[in-house]
Amino acid sequence: MTTDHRPEVCVGVAAVHGDSILLIKRGRGVGTGSWSIPGGRVEFGETLEDAARRELFEETGLRAPEFEALGHVERIGPEWHYVIYDFVWRLGSGPEPQVTAGDDAADARWVCLDELHDWPNLAPGLLDFLVDKNVVPAPTDR
Repeated sequence: MTTDHRPEVCVGVAAVHGDSILLIKRGRGVGTGSWSIPGGRVEFGETLEDAARRELFEETGLRAPEFEALGHVERIGPEWHYVIYDFVWRLGSGPEPQVTAGDDAADARWVCLDELHDWPNLAPGLLDFLVDKNVVPAPTDR
């Protein structure tokens, strides 16, 4: 939790493999228990891309050689204000990479993009952002 009430710069990585996206379950801090994309705070002197690579590795064990900027969002609560710069990493073909939850991630798993619309306890605003950025297809009539 932020104690000086200043915005914090954060990063996120939407890792997409075929028709799946990598989600982590937050194990502590703001959003504990919710599912989101891997990410976290940028450390002093760290570039946004370096922070994204570090957070992805710490939370899932994966290393992204390259990714592209996706956009940014702001999340503001009573005691926190995050400015989050998100990236997308589109993995090549082949088997899904093994992931291991680490650092502050309580779980990590690949989720079918179509299932994301019904995924329980998804971080607020994440699905709308991913649909808006064409990472996740818009919901179809059910």
